[in-house]
Amino acid sequence: MNSRQIIVVGGGAAGFFAAIAAAEQGASVTLLEKSARFLDKVRISGGGRCNVTHACFEPREFTTRYPRGERTLRGPFQQFSARDTVDWFAGRGVELKTEKDGRMFPVTDSSQTIVDCLFNAAEKARVNLRLNCTVESAAKLADGRFELESSGSGMGVSRGKIQADKLLLATGGCRAAAAGHLAVSLGHQLVAPVPSLFTFQIEAPWLRSLAGVSLESAEVAIPVAKLRERGPLLVTHWGLSGPAILKMSAWGARDLHGLDYKFPLLVNWLPDFSSEKIAAEFQRRRETVGAKLVVNVPLAPLTARLWEQLVLAAGLAPDTRWSKMSRPQAHALTQQLTRSEFMVTGKSLNKDEFVTCGGVNLSEVSFKTMESKVCPGLFFAGELLDIDGITGGFNFQAAWTTGFIAGNAMVA
Repeated sequence: MNSRQIIVVGGGAAGFFAAIAAAEQGASVTLLEKSARFLDKVRISGGGRCNVTHACFEPREFTTRYPRGERTLRGPFQQFSARDTVDWFAGRGVELKTEKDGRMFPVTDSSQTIVDCLFNAAEKARVNLRLNCTVESAAKLADGRFELESSGSGMGVSRGKIQADKLLLATGGCRAAAAGHLAVSLGHQLVAPVPSLFTFQIEAPWLRSLAGVSLESAEVAIPVAKLRERGPLLVTHWGLSGPAILKMSAWGARDLHGLDYKFPLLVNWLPDFSSEKIAAEFQRRRETVGAKLVVNVPLAPLTARLWEQLVLAAGLAPDTRWSKMSRPQAHALTQQLTRSEFMVTGKSLNKDEFVTCGGVNLSEVSFKTMESKVCPGLFFAGELLDIDGITGGFNFQAAWTTGFIAGNAMVA
C-alpha cells in the first residue's frame, strides 16, 4: 500500500481517470467535485451516448485533430492512445463500437454505461469521492506538501483545510479566467480562454424556417479568416450547426473571437457538383421535365424543402418552369447552390458539452508526467490545459490520456 496522499480537484473525465489510475497503484486518493454530481460532461456528450474516443489508432495522426496541443500530445499518445482507451474499457466489461465517421460509443448507446464503469472502477480502487466541495485556495507548504481550503458540505464541514502530498487540478475549461485561479495562485500563467466548438447564429428567416434539415456533406468557408471545412451540416432554429461548423469553429476559435463572431459565411450545398455539372443537369431538365416547376424538382441529395428555399433565395419566381429558366436565372441559382452567403451574427453554446481553448500554458507542464515545471508536486489533466480538439471524441481522449499519465506519475 502506497502511503502517498493525493487530492484530485475536479470530478470530470480527466479527474476521475487520474484518481482511478493513482488509486489502482495503491495511493490514498480523494477526489473533490464542487457540484452535486460527478461526470456531467460524460453524461450529456454525444446526445447522451458518450463519444468516448475516435477510431484512429496511429498516435501521430490522432494529434492532427487538435487545433491547440497537436505537437505537445505526440508523446502522451504514445503512452496512452485511443487503442489503450478501448482496451481499458473492454477490460472492465464495456465494449465500444465504431460508427462510419470514426466516432466510438459504448455498444449500449448510453453514457450511463461509461459513468457506471468509472464509478465501479473508482469504488474498487477505493477512491474517496466528495461532492459539493469547492476548493477556495491552494498553497504550497514549506515541507513540499499542499494545503487546500475548501467550502461546502463535501468534507462534512462548511469550511476546512486539507493537506496532500500531491495535487492534481482537473477543473475543466476556463470559461472565464477566474476558473483557473488555483493554477495561477500556484505560479502558473493562463492563455486567455475563448470558446471553441460552437454553432453559428444566422438571422436569415428562410434558413431558420428549415430547422431540422441536415446534409451528409456540405462545404462551409469563412474567407476573411481563411477557414474552410467539409462535412455534415445541420440547420437549426438559430442558424447552422453540425460537424462541419463545429470543426471550423475549433480551428478558428481565436480568429472568430477576434471578429466578435460577426463575419460572412459561404455555404456550398453541393460540394460534389462542379458548375459545369450543374449546368449540364439544368439543361437535361429543360429537355426532359421542361413543363415542371423548378421548385418542384430538386437536385439530389438536397431535400425538397431546402431546394425550394434555395430556388426562391436565388430570386426565381415560384411559377418558373425549367423550360423558361433564363441564363441569368440559371447563373443565380448555381451561385445560390454553391456559394450561399450568410452573415453570422453570433455564436451559440450547448451548455456544458462544448469546450474552450485556452488554459494553463503548455510550456509550463512536463507532458511525460503532466507535472508542473513551476510547482513540483502539482499536476494537470484535461481541459484546464490549453488543449482542445475538434468534435468526434478527441477531447475525451485528451482527458483519458492526460489523466492516466498524471495519475500514474503521482504515485511513481
